This record gives sequence, C-alpha cells and structure tokens, in this order.
Amino acid sequence: MAKKGKTKKRDVKVYMIVLWTLFVLFGLSIFLLFHGIVHEWFGEMPSFEELENPETNLATEIISADGKILGTYYIENRSNVSYEDISPDLINALIAIEDVRFYEHSGIDMIALFRVAKGIATGNSDQGGGSTITQQLAKNLFPRGENLSKTKLVIRKLQEWVTATKLEYNYSKDEIIAMYLNTVFYGHNAYGIKKAAETFFSKEPDELTIEEAALLAGVVNAPTKFSPRRNPNSALTRRNIVLKRMETNGFITEQQYDSISQIPIDMSHFGVLDHRAGHATYFREFLRGMMHDWAKTHFKPDGTPYNIYKDGLRIYTTIDSRMQQYAEEAVREHLSQDLQPAFYRHWKGDPKAPFALPTEDDVKNIMTLSMKRSERYRVLRKAGYSMDSIIANFNTPIPMTVFSWDGPIDTVFTPMDSIRYYKYFLQSALMSVETGTGYVRAYVGGNEYRFFQYDHVTQAKRQVGSTFKPFLYSLAMQEGEYTPCTMVPNISYSIQLPDGKFWEPNDSGRNKFGEEVTLRWALAHSNNRISAYLMKRFGPEAVIQMARRMGVTSDIPAVPSICLGVCDISLYEMVGAMSTFANRGVYVKPIFITKIEDKNGNVIETFKAEQHEAMDDVTAYKMIELMKGVVYEGTGVRLRFKYGLRNPIAGKTGTTQNQSDGWFMGITPDLTTGVWTGAEDRSVHFKTISLGQGSNMALPIWALYMKKVYADPTLHISQGDFTKPWSNVDLDFDCDKYEEEQKVESTTAEEEEEEDEF
Repeated sequence: MAKKGKTKKRDVKVYMIVLWTLFVLFGLSIFLLFHGIVHEWFGEMPSFEELENPETNLATEIISADGKILGTYYIENRSNVSYEDISPDLINALIAIEDVRFYEHSGIDMIALFRVAKGIATGNSDQGGGSTITQQLAKNLFPRGENLSKTKLVIRKLQEWVTATKLEYNYSKDEIIAMYLNTVFYGHNAYGIKKAAETFFSKEPDELTIEEAALLAGVVNAPTKFSPRRNPNSALTRRNIVLKRMETNGFITEQQYDSISQIPIDMSHFGVLDHRAGHATYFREFLRGMMHDWAKTHFKPDGTPYNIYKDGLRIYTTIDSRMQQYAEEAVREHLSQDLQPAFYRHWKGDPKAPFALPTEDDVKNIMTLSMKRSERYRVLRKAGYSMDSIIANFNTPIPMTVFSWDGPIDTVFTPMDSIRYYKYFLQSALMSVETGTGYVRAYVGGNEYRFFQYDHVTQAKRQVGSTFKPFLYSLAMQEGEYTPCTMVPNISYSIQLPDGKFWEPNDSGRNKFGEEVTLRWALAHSNNRISAYLMKRFGPEAVIQMARRMGVTSDIPAVPSICLGVCDISLYEMVGAMSTFANRGVYVKPIFITKIEDKNGNVIETFKAEQHEAMDDVTAYKMIELMKGVVYEGTGVRLRFKYGLRNPIAGKTGTTQNQSDGWFMGITPDLTTGVWTGAEDRSVHFKTISLGQGSNMALPIWALYMKKVYADPTLHISQGDFTKPWSNVDLDFDCDKYEEEQKVESTTAEEEEEEDEF
C-alpha cells in the first residue's frame, strides 16, 4: 500500500511538471510572439502601427445634399461607423451569441477555452466556441490564408491570440466592438454593419429594431446558410436562437422574447447595393468618370494617388435625394402612363414601325447599322466569326431579360428582335439646377440605367429646336432698343446666304400674319418669321457669341437657321445657359460636388461653381418677362390650365425637325429645369406635330416634377415672382397696355395727317 501511494505521488508530480512545462512554454511563446521575436519560428506578426491602422477596402460613398447615401464605388462594399452610431440592441445581440464574457476578459477567455476542452474530452461539443469577439476581429483584420498544416494552424491560432491581446491593449472595448462590426461580411455583397443595415433593411445601424439586430448578429456565423433572402426558414431559426440567448443573459425579458420571436422577418426593404440600381444611377455613373480623372491628380500622404474603390472617400454631391426621387417619378409617370402607350397606338399596324422611313430597305439598313453597333456584334467579330455566322447568331432565339415599364420581363427573343423591341422606347432626360449656386439638384439621364446606359444629360447632344431662340432674343434685348413689348411686322423675311441663295423660314400657322406683333407674343408662339427678322438684324456670329457667354460650348454653325435650333447641344449646357436669366445675367456653371473627404473626415478639396457675367441684369429681366409669355399665353400654356401651376414661370418649348426631339426649359426664381424627350434613333418619332411637339413630350414631365417639388415644404422652393433689378430703366412690360397706347398714337397720327390734308 505504501509503495502504491509513493507511485501515485510520483505520477502526480510528473504530471504537474509536464503541465507547468507546457504552461511555461506556452507563456514563452506568447511572450515571443507579442514582442515580435523569432519571426523565423512563428512568422510575421502585425506591428503596433498596423494595429492602429488596419487595412481594409473601404467603399467611397456618394452623399446627397440632404445627407443620404446615393451609392458607393467599391471592391468590397464597406463603410465604417463609430460605436455611437450602432444600435445598443445589436451590440447586446452580438455579445449574447458570440462572446457573453466580452467585457470581462482581455482578448482570450480562459473560462470559455476550458469549457471547450471539457466538451471535447466528454464528447459534448455543443458547449459553444472559445473564440472571443476580439480573436475574431484579429482573424478578420489579418486573415490566416488557406490550406494550413496542423502545425501552422496551431501557430496561426497563437498569433491570433497575441493579436487579440494587442488589440485589447490598444483599443477600448467599445472600439473593438465597432471594429468587429465594421469588418464582418454579412452576405449579399455587404461588408460591415453600415452596408448590412442598408442592404437588409434600408436603415442606418442605429435605427435597427431588436429583431433586426438579432438577425444581423446571427447572419455573420454563416452568411449564405442564414441568409433571410435565400434561406428564410434557417434565418428565422437562427434569429430566434440569438433572441433566446439575449433573454438568457438578461438583455431582453421573457415577455419580449415571447413576443419578438413571433415576428416574421420583413425583407420588403431588402436591396443589394449595385451601381445599376437605386436612385441617381445615371448621375452616379457620370460621377464615376469625374472621380477617375480627379483621382489621377490627387495624392494621399504617402504619395500614391487616391483609389475611389478602396480608400473610403466621401463625395458630398449637390443632388437632393428628394428632388431626385421626384424627377425620376415624373419621368416614369409621363412616359409609362401617357406618352409610351400613345406611341404604341400611334404606330399600331404600320409594317415599318417604329421608323418614320420611306421604304423597307431604309428600315433594314438602320437595323443592320444598329446590329453592328451592339456589344454582341463586337464580341463575335473579335472572336473571328464570319458575317454570315454573325447574322445567323442575331436571328437565333435565346432567353433574355428585357425592359418594360412594369418591370423586367423574362422572354425568348432573337437578338435582332430585341434591337427592334428597344427601338420603340421613348427616352427622357431631366436636369434641375439651383439658381445662384449652380448646384445640380436632380439628374435623370434616361429611363433605367440597367437597360439603357446612354446618358442623355451630358453624353447626348440633340437638336434643340426653338429652345435656342432665347439666345437670339437675349441679343436683341441687350441692344437696348428692344423690349418684350417692341412691335415687329409678322411677315416673311428672307436672308441672303454667302452662295447667293436666300433662306426664308416658314411657320406652321398664319396666326396674325401680316399684323404687327410684340416680341413677347412672337416668342410665346415660337414664331419663326420674327426669329428670321432678328437674325437678319444681328447675324449668326453675334448670336453664337451670346450662346458662348451663356455657357454653350458645343459646335454651332454660323448659319441663319440656327435661330430655329438646328444645332446639337447637350441638356447640361442648355439648363446652365437658361439659368442665367434667373440669376440676373450671371452665368453659373452647373456643378455636382461640394467637397471630398478622406476616410477620416479630413477635407481634401472643396468645389465652387465658375461664374461670369453674360449679360446685364436688365437684359436678363427682359428675357424673364419674354419667357413668361410662353407660359401665360403661348406654347407652354398647359402648365397653367392642365397642371394648375399659376405661380410665375418663365419657359420655352422646343420641337425639332420631324418631331424627333421635344424640349421644355422651365425657369422659376429658385430652379431652372430642362427636359428632353425623344428616341434613341432620330428616325423614331411621332408622325404628327400635335403628339411630337415639346409641349406634349417634355413639358408634362417638368410639370409633374415641379408639382411634387412644390408639395414638399421641406425643400423651401419659392412660388414667388422674380426680383426686378435695381435700375431706373422702365421695366413695366404690360404689352396689352402698350399695344393699346400704340393704337391710340397711330390713330392720332392718322387724324393729324387728315387735318393737314384739309
């Protein structure tokens, strides 16, 4: 018995020596790793500098003027938030499910490790993991890599423990929680809690409810398995497990658990963040090009250029998210409910539809040209396909998803049929600029960026029609001898061209032909004869110079017919130019960005609109009075009688050759907004002026947009009148009163002549 006792004591002694030796070796290893010693044994460890500045790919955020995130540019769709911007319920949910002793340990939870060891020894592995939130953060910040051997995996685990200890040493518990939530992948291209809350619930992280917080805390364990979109039943089960842990650990009451666990998962606001989806898609893509150019000439403190996909920039734009939404709604409402259905009815049964071309051969030629401009054609040609093979490919039915105003349609088309299908669609573009600042508040480049990726605000240049006439009239007003009430004979005028021929425009109607009319009446009714009179008086070069001073940079041929708008100009240029009138003659170049910050909130650059005087304030006011006539009595009169907009508005409609393009430029004291409507091909249009004129194609979009803007009191958009300039010049332009005075003077003069004869 004594011998057995001595043997047992010796075994215990050996066991304790081995245990303490392992403990010392483990402690020595931790010490060496912590201080970065013997890299050749354990590999590189992150330095204190790296811990203070962990590298992650941060998305660049596009921020609206009213503080909303319009979109992001990213490799990983990730944005950081601080602890204060996170819902307390989310923090409680995370701690409950991942690391309930988070605030008690220093990076490594020995109690949890012993619990895991006991579970392994007893065969009961369902005791929870031993990895702390800090250890998981270490793993996220400094990934292990793949296919590690068991030895390397043990070493890597030791490294993670040391890194976790370093993190606890360098950061507060709150900072570690925030860093963890900012680095986690939640699935559906959402990295970090900010993007996860936006993707799953269209919310900010501090707006999450308890059930939403529990769902996101549970998703990170297995983003695909617990995706509420792909596996809703698994997601619900996982969420309720998190809720139960929250109840067990005192974060919520039993009554709260019983109630909240019955709430179904609401995915009605779910939306994967994609550059082709959401609001302001055309603007965001336009801005991407601007930022690429900007990044090439702007450098970080280390001397490398900024990367808009990785450096977490914040681009503060001029776009107002509310006005942007109203603009997109207005375009959709008019096109989908009114204009596009009318277009289908208009062309129904015509074998050449939707092309207004004389022969079937003309239609075939334009379809062939469209085929050759397609991406499919370029890919096939590059792959070496013969023309016969390409034509066969374009005439082979294949499954595809196509655009419709009721949502995408899955169908089977030949690529050639899809080209013709898309030719039917009318497009619209809108840009709205704030007077004085030049801030672009709304930017709609087309119908839907996913299917139509050509931007009709800045990329496209189309004939502007009669919206060009204000440049000509501005020149006349500037000369001083003309006012809106100046009377001009409404007769035919011809201008001799350099080749000796004569150019003489016609009008569609003969209203007041042969009578004297005011310039206000002439512009209101878009009279071409009076435009020819003014062009003959001033000449094309002077008109072009006026357009240049008002910000138009597109090529304008020096021919008399420009007074009818035969030149191609972008909507961006036209809106900027028209805003000059509301801005008292000062041209302010429209801008899109106010400032750019780095990921730490430091301002890198601020932006201010370029501006210069294009005309004096009296001329600008005369033009406002002239263009009011368009709305009060001319081609824009339906704004008042159909849409009920009775506040002071200056405007100009435009309709181009064959009704290919419809325009409306609308000016109020606070906003200048331009709308263009037309088809991709100029041969696709209405066959009648009643349907194809600017007052029918573009003006309704302007009206719908402004009605929504005026109905939103948070925008503070005035419905008041334009301010008169400080001047001693007579600016009373009551042309009806003026015409009566002219008639009286004329009658008196005739009577005096008759008396002289006697």
